[in-house]
This record gives sequence, C-alpha cells and structure tokens, in this order.
Amino acid sequence: MFFGFKLLIFTSPAILLMLWAQWRVKSAYRHGMQVPAPLSGAAAARHILDNSGCHEVGVEVAQGWLSDHYDPSSRVLRLSPEVYESHTATAVGIAAHEAGHAIQHANHYAPLVARNFAVPAAQFGGPAFMILLILGIALSSLKLIWLGIAFFACTTLFQIINLPVEIDASNRAKRLLGQLSIVDGEGAIAVRSVLNAAGWTYVAATLESFLTLIYYLIRFGVLSSSRDD
Repeated sequence: MFFGFKLLIFTSPAILLMLWAQWRVKSAYRHGMQVPAPLSGAAAARHILDNSGCHEVGVEVAQGWLSDHYDPSSRVLRLSPEVYESHTATAVGIAAHEAGHAIQHANHYAPLVARNFAVPAAQFGGPAFMILLILGIALSSLKLIWLGIAFFACTTLFQIINLPVEIDASNRAKRLLGQLSIVDGEGAIAVRSVLNAAGWTYVAATLESFLTLIYYLIRFGVLSSSRDD
C-alpha cells in the first residue's frame, strides 16, 4: 500500500513537530486571551491598516474558530468572532498578523505575489496526485505515478513559498503592535508566544510536505524496482 508504515516513519519528525506546535498554539492562545489589550482585534486591525495606508481594506467578522484570514480578491480581512470582539493580546496579535498580509498585498511583497500565483496549482495538485498515484499503481504505470508526484511537488512548492509570507506577516504584526502602542510589555510577550507557535505549524506543514515528496521520489525513483511498502 502507498499509505504505509514506511511513509509514516519517514514523515514522523514533521508529524511530531506538528503535534507539538498545535499544543503550543492552543496553550499560547489560552494564555493570551487572559492578557488584556486596549483595543479589540477588529479595532487593532483597523488602526494598523489605516496607519499603513490600507484604508480600502475592510474588516469583517467570519464564522468559525481560528477562521481568521485575509482575502486578497475582495481586499477584506475576516476575523473569527473571538478575535474580532476580544480586547486581548491573542486577539490583537492574530488580527495584526492578518493585517500584515493586507500590507504585503498593498506593497506587492514578492513572496505573497508568488504564493497567490501558485494557489490554483496547489489546490489542484493534491487531488491530482492521489488520482494519478492510485491509477498508476493499479495500471502499473510509472509514468502516471511520476506525473502525480509532479503535481504533489506543486503543493510542496506552495508550502515552501508560503513559509516566508507567514513569517513576514508575524514580524510585521509584532513590530506594528509595539510601534502603535497597542500592546504593553506583557502583551508583547503574549503576542510573540502566539505568533511564534503559529509559525511552527507552518514549518511543520512544510516539512511534512517536503518529506512526503522525498519519500515518493525515492519509492518510485531510485527504488522504483522495489514493490514492498
């Protein structure tokens, strides 16, 4: 089977890192929700956007926990209810991070431009990989398998491009929250904890995608004559 024990072992460092990062996110999120901030997440985002010249970017409430994101197509920053309404370090930290993406967009930040360009390939790459891999194994066609791996490589490339985008948005958030006096010393520590923990989830996702790609390259490339899994 192509989802076997060897693949699990090969990607285990990334899986363990992801589990640790998710635990860190939840822990930092809860702690940051106990640290007060003078503005709500929505107000902080609006203040940061206006201060950065992004007056046309809207701020709306979205549904779902941790559903916060910036939509570049409609130029709207959408925040989950907890982040939108709360006057806490966690709320302003997450809101500032998403505002950072809007600022990147306005400034034509090169990695963000590349990421947006790669989104369709990444979305199509995963499903195409699975279909071609199953067909390739069923039909004993190495060409189909390699085509599937090529599609999966698109998703890995997207993860690699996405990493500096997320790190830069967090760095902008930390800097702007301090410059605009939205957080004090304790708040800055809480924000840094939340955003750094979230950053590790992106590192883990990138590592898992990369290791999975390497596994299949070895499995059907250098070791293509081996059929045990």
